[in-house]
Amino acid sequence: MKAKKRKLKIYLFRHGKTTYNVKGIFTGWKDAKLAKEGVKDAKIIARKLKSKKFQVAVYTRLSRSKDTLKYVLKYHPECKMLIEDNRMIERSYGILEGTTHQWFIDKIGEKQFDLKVEGDAVENLSPKLREEVEKMLGEEEYNAIHRGWNTPPPYGESFKMVKKRVKKFIKWLKKYMRKNQVNVAISAHGNSIRLFRHIMENASVEDTCSWTIPYDKVYEYKIEA
Repeated sequence: MKAKKRKLKIYLFRHGKTTYNVKGIFTGWKDAKLAKEGVKDAKIIARKLKSKKFQVAVYTRLSRSKDTLKYVLKYHPECKMLIEDNRMIERSYGILEGTTHQWFIDKIGEKQFDLKVEGDAVENLSPKLREEVEKMLGEEEYNAIHRGWNTPPPYGESFKMVKKRVKKFIKWLKKYMRKNQVNVAISAHGNSIRLFRHIMENASVEDTCSWTIPYDKVYEYKIEA
């Protein structure tokens, strides 16, 4: 009888809600701090991971990633290795960073954006605001904005560009985990998680764009040791 292969585990979670998230502002690479709600989110994640074991934690240079991880690590003295890896940083929104979601929606209504370029930024909106945009544009035109998968907003990143760096990170991560025989926790961001899931779950572009990434959810993946 063959011995059962051991599985190594990845625990992936989003940082807590930031002051920008609360105000409905495109954040991207801007270093927005955790809001009061974000601290609560981080504590929820910490409780969900309390009984799990991991020896390595990954974070990005943005404080919201590091600060969320601090709450998690309070329960994990076994985690001795902390690694900063910006391949899991949030998607850059380029010229949209620092602008409000409502301003963006208003500009769409005025047809001042090329939806083939900026349209997929809609995926960062709440479901309620997405519905507002769909009503404004009509279903056919709304669906067409997914063409933005390939095209970044000016000075920013497309989903395809984020996928490229996340794919490299995943390749490195699996190799690192197998070599060191460790479980890993990753404090990441909404869109890097979106593309991480897209790759690990072999999901379609359509499904990937439709996802909302919660602040209080842990995604767990297993890889063969």
